[in-house]
Amino acid sequence: MTIAERGESLLREILDSPEVLMTPELRKIARREAKELKSAPGEDVLELCNLLIEHGGSGRVRRAEHGPAYESRMVAFDLAWMHRPAFALLNWRELERLGRTMDGWASVDHFARKLSGPAWQRGLVTDARVQRWATSSDFWWRRAGLVSTIALNERHLGTGDAARTLAICELFVDDRADLHVKALSWALRELAIRDPEAVIEFVLLHEERLAPRVLREVRNKIETGHKSAKPSAAMQRRMRERRAN
Repeated sequence: MTIAERGESLLREILDSPEVLMTPELRKIARREAKELKSAPGEDVLELCNLLIEHGGSGRVRRAEHGPAYESRMVAFDLAWMHRPAFALLNWRELERLGRTMDGWASVDHFARKLSGPAWQRGLVTDARVQRWATSSDFWWRRAGLVSTIALNERHLGTGDAARTLAICELFVDDRADLHVKALSWALRELAIRDPEAVIEFVLLHEERLAPRVLREVRNKIETGHKSAKPSAAMQRRMRERRAN
């Protein structure tokens, strides 16, 4: 089966399903493909990912609220992340090609957490490139640049990097776009788990310019471990269950 044939077969499976495929099902498809293509060249797998992104929106969209080709794009991002030879090829050109159709927070965050952030954390793209994304005229690429910092500080990926995280966060101090404010809070809260002192210093330095939401959620995270001052009932229940186990 050629890459083009495999791509068309995957598109039929993903987009013509009688039921909407949710994230676990989409991830299972990506995992299956990564396993079956384990010995395939990374270039071929990236070609397959790009076919899924390019042709996934041909009138078969099921999640209109997420924009064109949501399902096939999510499979493409997961597949590029799971296939080691493909991931190793993720320079800035390949990343920008894979991210060319991002059009909402869901696709941006998936891209940034699975691809651009880990690629940056592993030295496949430079600080300057991420800064370029974070200052782009494109709204979604700006968020992608900011959310890419998450990979620097997540326990299963990075070891913590306050300097690079805060260099990107500083670019958003005066930004009041709701989705950028939320992402800035997220980035700072993730770093606060690793280096609370660096975050406290950053907040104090920019206190008069940061959005109230950022100040509130970051302070709560540092003081209580949660972005809300008091964990929700559901969160308290999950905490009790974890302690019991």
